[in-house]
Amino acid sequence: QVQLVESGGGLVQAGDSLRLSCAASERTFSSYTMGWFRQAPGKERDLVARISWIGGSTYYTDSVKGRFTISRDNAKNTLYLQMNGLKPEDTAVYYCAAWLAGTWDYWGQGTQVTVSS
Repeated sequence: QVQLVESGGGLVQAGDSLRLSCAASERTFSSYTMGWFRQAPGKERDLVARISWIGGSTYYTDSVKGRFTISRDNAKNTLYLQMNGLKPEDTAVYYCAAWLAGTWDYWGQGTQVTVSS
């Protein structure tokens, strides 16, 4: 069982930056593809960014390309999401997740990001 704990959310103004962190309980963290999702009120949970187990391959949804950077420190069992140039439409609960056997098997509890205009 992998436990994921997000942190780093908050209330910021448009144009500001935040860095989200996701701490994993398992040393096997380094073998998982990891992702960041977000869910705005009344909307579905969508994939924002994904990173391969060794960090060599990343994916970003179009709306965050050039503003967000996903990274991982396998020695610290930690996933990050650096968010720059935040916009009000980035307001959502952000979740980290771990991909194991063909699906996103493990999820964190989420951290709220609110961007005011």
